[in-house]
Amino acid sequence: MEIRKLLPLDWDSVKSIYEKGIATGNATFQTGAPSWEEWDSSHLGTCSIVAFVNDRVVGWAALTPVSSRCVYAGVAEVSVYVDPEQSGKGIGLALLEELVALSEAEGIWTLQAGIFPENIGSLRIHEKEGFRTLGIREKIGKQNGVWRDTVLLERRSKTII
Repeated sequence: MEIRKLLPLDWDSVKSIYEKGIATGNATFQTGAPSWEEWDSSHLGTCSIVAFVNDRVVGWAALTPVSSRCVYAGVAEVSVYVDPEQSGKGIGLALLEELVALSEAEGIWTLQAGIFPENIGSLRIHEKEGFRTLGIREKIGKQNGVWRDTVLLERRSKTII
């Protein structure tokens, strides 16, 4: 497996994996993937990566700033998606490990994630990478008319003080 920076030419594959995640109902509240331009403008380019196996994109990870306020410049939201055909092979954990390293190189001191409690695989990789559960956000949003909870996780950098 190779991990490298996400490039515009990867977008079709990244979008496809994102749409597969949306279809599971346990990856995001989003109902559709945005355009490349919209996605790219909302994510940190220095912390957007893809994983390849045999020259095929099999997963991606990225950070989104949580706020435009300068006091929160070191806080970002984590997204990690793996093609369902490739799940259970360590790709998600490898992406998350690389994303943590990139975030610290960028001076980001806090990473957070909101994960559906049913998404056991995602919860596990975040815990392995040092995220701690802060709590459950009960009925934080509706998905297809049904209230859903999310587990709120956080990872504080030990090197960015």
